[in-house]
Amino acid sequence: MIHVLSGVWALLVGIVLIMLGNGMHFTLIGLRGDIEGFSAAELAVITSGYFVGFLSGARLTPLMIRRVGHVRVFAALGSFMSAGLIAYTLLAEPWAWTILRILLGFCMSGIYVAAESWLNNAATNETRGKLLSAYMIAQTLGIIGAQGLLTLGDAGTAALFIGASILVSISFAPILLSVAPAPVVEVTRPMSLRELFSSSPLGTVGIFLLGSVYATQTGMGAVFGTQVGLTAAQIALFVAMLFTGALVLQYPIGWLSDRVDRRKLIFGLAVGGGLSCGIGWIAGSGAALFADAGIWPLMAAAFLAGGVTTPLYALFLAYTNDFLSSEDMPAASGGLVFTFGLGAIAGPLLTGWAMQGFGAFAFWLVLGATFVLMALYALYRMTQRASAPAEETESYLGVIPSASPVAVEAAGAWAAEQAEGEADTPA
Repeated sequence: MIHVLSGVWALLVGIVLIMLGNGMHFTLIGLRGDIEGFSAAELAVITSGYFVGFLSGARLTPLMIRRVGHVRVFAALGSFMSAGLIAYTLLAEPWAWTILRILLGFCMSGIYVAAESWLNNAATNETRGKLLSAYMIAQTLGIIGAQGLLTLGDAGTAALFIGASILVSISFAPILLSVAPAPVVEVTRPMSLRELFSSSPLGTVGIFLLGSVYATQTGMGAVFGTQVGLTAAQIALFVAMLFTGALVLQYPIGWLSDRVDRRKLIFGLAVGGGLSCGIGWIAGSGAALFADAGIWPLMAAAFLAGGVTTPLYALFLAYTNDFLSSEDMPAASGGLVFTFGLGAIAGPLLTGWAMQGFGAFAFWLVLGATFVLMALYALYRMTQRASAPAEETESYLGVIPSASPVAVEAAGAWAAEQAEGEADTPA
C-alpha cells in the first residue's frame, strides 16, 4: 500500500488541505449566518446554491481543461475559491452569499474533476481500487478535521474565513509542484433520466432522495445547531459526527453489500437512518428518555444518520451497475451524479422552509421522512423485480457523495473489472 501511495501522496495531502478549508466553510455558513440574522429559509437557499454550482462545474470543467490544461484550470479555480471564502465577510447579504456559494460549488466540482483525473491517470487496474479508497478517506478526514479547526476562532470575526482561505491557497502547492500533467479528461455524457429510471428505478429514485438527505445534513446541520442553542464547539462536533459515522460504517456496509441482496440492505439502512432521526427528534424535544444525557443522544443520532448516508450513495451506484452492461456504466454514473445533485438542491430548500415554519427540529422530521420514503420505495421494488444473485453483482467501492463524475466512472470501471475477474476465477 505504501508503494501504491508513494506516487500520489502530494495529491492526497493537497486534498486533505482543500477539504479542511471547504469543510470549515460549510459549517461557518450556519454559524455566521445565525450571527448575521439570516433566517433558516435564507440559509437553505444559500446552501442549495453550492450544489447548483457543483452540477455546473462537473459539466463545464472538462471543456475548460481541454482548452487550457489541468494546471491552469486547477490554479484558477483554487484562486477563485480562496478569494470567495474571504469575500463572505465583506458583504453579509443572503443574495451575495448565494452567489458566492454557487461560485464555490463550481470551483470545488472543477477541483475534484482535475484532481480525480490525475489520480485515475496514476492508477493501474491493480491499484485503482486502493487509490480511490485512499482518496475518499483523505476527503473525509479533511472534513472531520475542519470541524476541530472551527473551535480555534470566533465565527463572528473574519479569522476563520481567512484561515479557510489560507488552507485552500496552500493546498495547491504540493499538488502543482509534484503532479505530472495528465491526459485530457473525458467525462461521458450523462444518461437521460428516463433511460436511467428504466434501467434502475430504485437506483434513480433512491439517489435523488439521498441527495436531499446529504445536502440537508452537511448544509443545514450547523443551522439546526445554532437554532437549538448549541455552542460553536458542539455544532462542530455535531457535523464531525455525521462524517465520522460515514468513515466508521463504510467498510462493514460495503462488506455486506457484496454478500446480500442489495435492496434488503438499502431498506435496512434507510430504516436505520429513519430511526436515528427519530432519536434526534426525541432527544431535542426534551423527552424524559434522554433528559439526563445532555447532547450525546444528538451526537449519536448524527453518527448513525451520517453513517448510513455515505455508504448508501456507493450502494445505489453499485446496485444500478448490477443491471447495466459495462458500456453503459459511465453514462449511468454521470446520470446518477446529476440526479443526486438535483436532490441536493431540493433538500435544503424543503428543510429550510420546514424549519422556518415548524421550528428547528423539523430538521429531523424532514430527514426522517426522506429516509422512510427511501425504505418504502425499496420495499416496493422488491415486489417488482427479481434480485440479482450476490455472486453476479458488481463489486462495491466506497465512493463518497462529494466525488465528481470522474471518480464515479473510475469506481464503476474498477467494480466491473473486479467482478469479471472473480467470475473468471475457478471455484
